[in-house]
Amino acid sequence: MSKHILSPRLLAGAAAAAVMAAGSAWGATEVVVQYPYGELFNETHKQIAAEFAKVQPDIKLTFRAAYDSYEEGTQKILREAVTNQLPDVTFQGLNRVRILVDRGIAAPMDDYIKAEKDFEKEGFHQAMFDIGMQNGKVYALPFAISLPITYWNLDLVKQAGGDPEKLPTTWDGVIDLAKKIDALGPDINGITYVWDITGNWLWQAPVFAQGGTMLNEDETKVAFDGPAGQTAIKTLARFVTEANMPNLSQPDARATFAAGKTGVHITSTSDLNKTTGMIDGKFTLKTHVFPDVKEGVGRLPAGGNVAMIVAKDEEKRKAAWQFVKFATGPLGAAIMAKTTGYMPPNKVANEVHLKDFYEKNPNNYTAVRQLPILTKWYAFPGENGLKITDVIKDHMNSIVTRDRANEPEKVLEDMTRDVQKLLPKKAS
Repeated sequence: MSKHILSPRLLAGAAAAAVMAAGSAWGATEVVVQYPYGELFNETHKQIAAEFAKVQPDIKLTFRAAYDSYEEGTQKILREAVTNQLPDVTFQGLNRVRILVDRGIAAPMDDYIKAEKDFEKEGFHQAMFDIGMQNGKVYALPFAISLPITYWNLDLVKQAGGDPEKLPTTWDGVIDLAKKIDALGPDINGITYVWDITGNWLWQAPVFAQGGTMLNEDETKVAFDGPAGQTAIKTLARFVTEANMPNLSQPDARATFAAGKTGVHITSTSDLNKTTGMIDGKFTLKTHVFPDVKEGVGRLPAGGNVAMIVAKDEEKRKAAWQFVKFATGPLGAAIMAKTTGYMPPNKVANEVHLKDFYEKNPNNYTAVRQLPILTKWYAFPGENGLKITDVIKDHMNSIVTRDRANEPEKVLEDMTRDVQKLLPKKAS
């Protein structure tokens, strides 16, 4: 991974330039594409675009500057739907499918999927379709899948008396070792937990891991205030009160860990390539499973993003489908995995194209081991769906800032009340 990071606009332009020659023929169909997080995906899309040009020379790809975040990407699409300035393909967070379907912006892919021959042999399968399904139709195909994992600095683990071969798999064990690491010196942190990842992802993870849910079955009542949510909120508070977790932004937490100053860093597998490059051999990094997943009922929310077709013109949609199919197919998915820390949901990419890659990069395989417990990244219903995620984030923030770290149960009560007020009222 290059240490010289170009701007999203420059790299997006480079990706478009890679296919300009292919699209220069008279009559070529232009497909406009926009994706999130340029620092993670610019090189990915540049390489995919170059390979796509070889097999689809009559389709010209034009890349817009990357969205800064999933939230920004969704808000931008909602605005562009009103002003008639939509791209043809948009890559959105897995938990954003619902809102684009509800607003009538996303185009269903079922007819395109049915028309494909030997699609299963290309690594596509029902679980892939399920991730992007809404109201019984497929509106998105998963491109990059992430799951929460733990990143360990084995040098600090050893210094604290821990066993690198027996890293803890429970929160009690993680917190106990983090406390010992924190005691190594004033400039050493025991733990960082990237609690503010987009869409309440690392709030949902510990709740789902205990078998809990965000809302009840008919989505009329908050359900995260039960035992699973109690465990999750108390664990977050323990990071602060027992393990002395600092209040750091996501970039600062990553940089501090990469500098060798944090024992365990808990975040998305999507950060793996970037973090590994920043570490640059300063210490031994080992990834490990997300703790305390309750056997039989525990699940982890799939993060990452999906490809969605939002073009209105049918010819554009057909061309857009060719790109979506390629990007989520065996070659596109393999490129994505090798250039990021994400996993491809495509079976052929994992079993054929990436077999040697995982053998050489075991840290990348940790999340693949957790695929059997994957579940949907939950999106709250109604007009206030995005606002609810902000409300939850604000309450979690009150713990991490230490303002309310000593009263997690009361924080959960307040969070529950505030979210309940924002849920849509269903007719009786």
